[in-house]
Amino acid sequence: MNNLGSLAEFSLLELFQAEVEGQVPILTNGLISLETSPSSPTILESLMRSAHSLKGAARIVNHDAAVRVTHIMEDCFSAGQRGELSFSPALIDLMLRGVDLLVRLSRDEGATGSGGDDPSAEVERYVVSCETARLTSPPSSTAAPEPVVTEDTASPTAPPTPAAVPAEAGNRVIRISADTLNRLLGLAGESLVGAWWLPEFAHGLRRLKHQHYRLRKQVNLLHDELDGAGCPARLNDLVSQLRSELSSCTGNLVFRLGELESYDRQAGNRAHQLYGEALSCRMRPFADGVPAFPRMVRDLARGLGKEARLEIIGGGSAVDRDILAALEAPLTHLIRNAVDHGLESPEERRRAGKPPCGTIRLVAEHRSGMLFITVADDGRGIDVESVRRRVVERNHSPAETAARLTDAEALEFLFLPGFTLRDQVTELSGRGVGLDVVQTMLREVQGTIRIVTEAGDGACFELRLPLSLSMVRALIVEIGGEGYAFPLSRISRVLIAPAEIVESSEGRQHFPWEGKRVGLVSGSQILGREDDATGRALLPVLLLEHEGREYGVVVDRFAGEQELTVQPLDPALGKIPNIAAGSVRRDGSPLLIIDVDDFFHSIEGVVCGGQMRHVRTGAEIEIRTARKVLVVDDSLTVRELQRKLLEAHGYLADIAVDGMDGWNAVRLGAYDLLITDIDMPRMDGIELTTLVKRDVRLRNLPVMVVSYKDRDEDRQRGLMAGADYYLTKASFHDETYITAVRDLIGGAKS
Repeated sequence: MNNLGSLAEFSLLELFQAEVEGQVPILTNGLISLETSPSSPTILESLMRSAHSLKGAARIVNHDAAVRVTHIMEDCFSAGQRGELSFSPALIDLMLRGVDLLVRLSRDEGATGSGGDDPSAEVERYVVSCETARLTSPPSSTAAPEPVVTEDTASPTAPPTPAAVPAEAGNRVIRISADTLNRLLGLAGESLVGAWWLPEFAHGLRRLKHQHYRLRKQVNLLHDELDGAGCPARLNDLVSQLRSELSSCTGNLVFRLGELESYDRQAGNRAHQLYGEALSCRMRPFADGVPAFPRMVRDLARGLGKEARLEIIGGGSAVDRDILAALEAPLTHLIRNAVDHGLESPEERRRAGKPPCGTIRLVAEHRSGMLFITVADDGRGIDVESVRRRVVERNHSPAETAARLTDAEALEFLFLPGFTLRDQVTELSGRGVGLDVVQTMLREVQGTIRIVTEAGDGACFELRLPLSLSMVRALIVEIGGEGYAFPLSRISRVLIAPAEIVESSEGRQHFPWEGKRVGLVSGSQILGREDDATGRALLPVLLLEHEGREYGVVVDRFAGEQELTVQPLDPALGKIPNIAAGSVRRDGSPLLIIDVDDFFHSIEGVVCGGQMRHVRTGAEIEIRTARKVLVVDDSLTVRELQRKLLEAHGYLADIAVDGMDGWNAVRLGAYDLLITDIDMPRMDGIELTTLVKRDVRLRNLPVMVVSYKDRDEDRQRGLMAGADYYLTKASFHDETYITAVRDLIGGAKS
């Protein structure tokens, strides 16, 4: 770790580069603001001060080219302050060109100009352009008082303070690697988990104290009864001694419990402060990631013959540095689209009763433990009907289906790769890669995006992201007896669905919600856990939405919201299906954080593969009071014989006419036993047994093979396929058949 508290550790060129990086946003934003307030004394004073500081820094490092650029810019700003120069858009373009030139000069003393010439030649051309503009531009309509600026403001013996190094002596800055910071954050997270454990431990001691009080009360009652019964003095002495020891233990326990509670408060406060400080090291103001956007909007609008300004609101909102870095490309695409697609020309805006200058608003705010970023414009909006037509033209959907799409569903097509509403490719748009890139990048940081638009009133893109990649606000649920966490940013709704509203069609379950049918899936099936064996009248359901598709995921129970520390899994494990990372609950127990995108892919795989398992409801359990058996046989007589034999002994029996029919039935139904023949059309019993035993969900289902063949090799073949029992059909007429069923799954009642 290099301590940068001392400025001596910077080279002079590094100091100058840091100074330029710190002053560039001030110059850029000030120049853009001059377009609306060309004679503002405050703006001109700020620009003058910034250029003057850079000139002093350039002199210290003997950077003559930078001195010439800053000096001519300073002269222009000074002339503006005196009212001798009016800052037209062309002059502002020239000043911005000077800012770009300063950046290039600071990064490499030997950098060439834009045309490949020596930098001194480009600097000379720039100085001449500024001198010409200063002499030919009209004076400002209003003059501002000239501030007093002396040439020795920056001392030639003291280096300027770079933007990366605060001037306060007591607030030193250190350079630290990202890996070291992440390890520090991980240790702070473990400390926080330890602090969460202490209250649980203290609660256990308080329960012990209450038990101790009850025990002492019983001893007192025993002493009173023995004393009244006239029992031997020795027994009374023993009870008295026991009472005395219990009183001593009570006092010691109460004292130690008080100490523990005091330590718990202190440790909890320290852990939260430590984690908060470590986390703050990863956080940066939102404004730090968007300084180039106002300039970009201005340049794009001028190139398109439009007028536009960018409003940035919530620049002080704290954002994880990794998220902020990842946001640069998506926000660039959205803002460029707003200028190119959204805003109209000045003439169109006047005809629509709007001001000629369009406005794009970039807003960052914290809501409900999440970061919300909005990019909105006041332009023409998105033509949803054009989107529907383009969906049909590109064969993404039939015309009838496209017509039934809601506006929100139709707008989701904008995120498809290659989808564009432009017929011609321009330098800015028409290739259909912008919004696809936006959504891809948002997924990498566990974010989502939605679009709201209205014709003539502009479009709004709302990004919802976690505040930090090291922390996640999540809903903890239990599935199959294990804890799992779903990031709140990916949950549409949490609800309790009555079991009676669940319906089945074509082997799938669904329920009505807000005027549509939502597919219902079992969370335990997707995660490979055991289903709850009992039916429930009320089903805890998570509504998850992904690329316009929505599913309800049934869980065992909701365990509450919690802010979790994200613990990456060991890379040696590879990519674990459906899992993004690990974490711990407040009581110290481990849980897994769900990868929602991967989870959706697993749902689609189960649904498309016809392997969806029904969620057990209370109504189904009332009907299923007996164990259920599937009988697979191509002989009508044998099927009916087995069904009647099973039902006569209290079992429920379903039938299938061949192996293929049996395979479809066993995947959709919930059976306690599979009984199959061997020789059948389409799929024989050996193949059916093999498929069942290879299926992760069905491998524990008992299989009994029933066949006319009683040879050892046939028996061996069935058992090698995974059958749990092999029986010949000659045994139907005695108790051997039912005895075998009882041996495999028990009595008829479940």
